[in-house]
Amino acid sequence: MSETKNRGILVCVDGSAASDAAVAWAAREAVMHDLPITLVHAAPPVVVGWPVGQLYADIPEWQREGAQHIIDQARKTVTANLGGVKPPEMRTEIIYSSVLPTLITASRDASMIVVGSQGLGALGRLLLGSVTAGLLHHAHCPVAVIHSDAGATPAADAPVLVGTDGSPASEPAIAVAFDEASRRGVGLVALHAWSDVGVFPILGMDWRDNEVQGHEILAERLAGWHEQYPNVRVKRVVVCDKPARWLLEQAEHAQLVVVGSHGRGGFAGMLLGSVGRHVAQAATVPVIVTR
Repeated sequence: MSETKNRGILVCVDGSAASDAAVAWAAREAVMHDLPITLVHAAPPVVVGWPVGQLYADIPEWQREGAQHIIDQARKTVTANLGGVKPPEMRTEIIYSSVLPTLITASRDASMIVVGSQGLGALGRLLLGSVTAGLLHHAHCPVAVIHSDAGATPAADAPVLVGTDGSPASEPAIAVAFDEASRRGVGLVALHAWSDVGVFPILGMDWRDNEVQGHEILAERLAGWHEQYPNVRVKRVVVCDKPARWLLEQAEHAQLVVVGSHGRGGFAGMLLGSVGRHVAQAATVPVIVTR
């Protein structure tokens, strides 16, 4: 993880079940990394009826009280999910502003931003879903997406899974994945897909040559990390198919997935970017998307 910044691990809280899950995960992450945790609630400005489109200059008292209640509940969630472990330094912020721009700006001073995959109620789900998607595109730090509707809790010894396309852009994801695996005391599964789409077989294509090249590319990307993290056992997986499919399949046996936000460049880069979004949306375990 990047060096400590002012806000440490930043969590977007809105009082929903997804928000509670994000706070619980972020609390354990903050303890693991010895970082402060900042609980942020952005209260959207209220539009008054007259003049048309006029906004309240200051947060209304009823909205402030609701925001404070959400923050207080989030503080309780932090301590309740640490099993007696000393909680991290906690900071809170209530911001009277649009949610997404607020969080994007705040992410400049954070080591990681943690959000739930869904929000509160029908409107809340749409809002927080769009916020999460917006952060995946524009945040200035890694974004962790936490699901409240996940199935069974992964085993404590389940590995960390990282997806790499072989480009230099995947280096931050590999760095975060090794660090997370080392701190958890678990192994790392490194998956490389040498084709973005399921096009095999193509006339003249030799699977074995491409498979060998894929292993070479993966080995090159992992070189040096073994020396830095000798306690992390690494399993290499090379596939020729849609990477999201294999990442989701491997994620069923992992406790955390780490992917990059961009890919090879051009159309392939756009496609790999969609892989990160798809995995963040569909995986049932926490997903960290790196910048």
